[in-house]
Amino acid sequence: MRSIISIFGLVVILAVAPCSLCAQSLSLEQCRQMAIQNNKDLQQARTKVEMAGYDRKVALANYFPNVSATGLYTYNSRNISLVSDDMSSVLTNAGTTVQGNISGAMQQLMQAIQSNPAAAMEYMKSPMWQTVLGALSQTDLSTAINQIGSQIDDALHLDVQNVFAGVVSLQQPIFMGGKIIAANKIARLAEELSKAQYDSQYEQIIVDVDQAYWQIVSIANKKALAESYADLLSKMQRDVAIAVSEGIATESDALTIKVKANEANMMLSKATNGLSLSKMLLCKEIGLDLDSEITLKDEMLSAIPLPQMGPWKDLEQIYKDRSETRSLDLASQIYDGKVTVARADMMPKVALMANYLVSNPSVYNGFSKDWGGMFNAGVIVNIPIFHGFEALQKTRKAKAEATLYRTQLDNAKDLINLQVTQLRKNQTEALEKLDMAQSNLESAEENLRIATVGFENGVIDTNTALAAQTAWLQAHSEYIDAGIELQMTSSSLEKAEGNYKSDIDNTTK
Repeated sequence: MRSIISIFGLVVILAVAPCSLCAQSLSLEQCRQMAIQNNKDLQQARTKVEMAGYDRKVALANYFPNVSATGLYTYNSRNISLVSDDMSSVLTNAGTTVQGNISGAMQQLMQAIQSNPAAAMEYMKSPMWQTVLGALSQTDLSTAINQIGSQIDDALHLDVQNVFAGVVSLQQPIFMGGKIIAANKIARLAEELSKAQYDSQYEQIIVDVDQAYWQIVSIANKKALAESYADLLSKMQRDVAIAVSEGIATESDALTIKVKANEANMMLSKATNGLSLSKMLLCKEIGLDLDSEITLKDEMLSAIPLPQMGPWKDLEQIYKDRSETRSLDLASQIYDGKVTVARADMMPKVALMANYLVSNPSVYNGFSKDWGGMFNAGVIVNIPIFHGFEALQKTRKAKAEATLYRTQLDNAKDLINLQVTQLRKNQTEALEKLDMAQSNLESAEENLRIATVGFENGVIDTNTALAAQTAWLQAHSEYIDAGIELQMTSSSLEKAEGNYKSDIDNTTK
């Protein structure tokens, strides 16, 4: 028994599942959210906001010291010598030269003594002179002096074939002419500008989705209207056929109704095709496949719902909420900041600097093959003097650009004022038109009911009945158009007043 119930339940699920999967029932808010999530241009705008946030953080880093480390290794094919080869030979043979000079001087001295009998007699009588001169003649200074000369020669030949060096630097800006402060302000304003541009695309997507949504509702209602009209004519065609067979009506009446029935079928066919194309457009806007089966929650309503209409906003508040005016205002502030940046190029710049340098060979102990280093600190001052008035021209250009955007802002405010005023009048007219269309529809429905009863009872001719049906069709169509026009106008007015708020501030934190 359980297996039978399970099989039956499975069959029911399989039978119902295609119906639930073949068409999605979407509300206006769901369509908006799907469009926001799937729109590629909006995703790119969101990425630009994220990039602007990184630029703001990059500008903030300029307040902090810049610390860097650099390492160096160099191989030199030859060493450096501070003396020539001839002088190097003199240094290495200095002892031999000195010893030769001493020996020559001793020989000359002995010859001088021997050539002078008195001096020779004194020399022979003085043991001290004999000892001193004998010691000098036997002393060898060449080895010691040659060794000292070789050491001096080695010290004057620098061993720089393999050189290692490194430096750790720190720079802290003190005064940059206001450029760092202005750059941070510009980066913050640029981030706000990217958010305003995102809001502009966000608002346009909302309006586009609303237009596509209510267009489907309009066409769907007109399709249902065409079906009702075709059913009325079909029933009337059958009644006239019976009346013709009984001789009450003529063939002309039958042909007239047949023409109207064909027109109704053509109207139904156009409405069906238009509904299909409109749904494809909405699928494109909300990111679904174009052949997706969708139905709208307002599609089959008997009456178009009225939009929620709040009190009209003050113009100054509208200027603050509109993304276009915010963008132009931010752009003018950005160029005001660029004026400061350009002016900073004409001002002195002051920064602290500190370095620690290390090298091998060490230059602090006679180029010894060892690591040696030192620390230094100071202040860097840069004073621009003249460069063809470049900074001055940049400053003037930035001022002109700021003036340009302020002029565009004033022009945009005038256009927004005109747009809001016109849309408010259009909304008022649409409300009046809807009230009149509803009144006309009630009258047309009552007229159709009376004409239908009179036609069935034979007291009203065919043309009168057809005229009542045509009047009902037109009144119903005008009622649908008035309701859709009110919805679309209200959506455009919401955008014009800046009431569509995105959540970009929350998504980018």
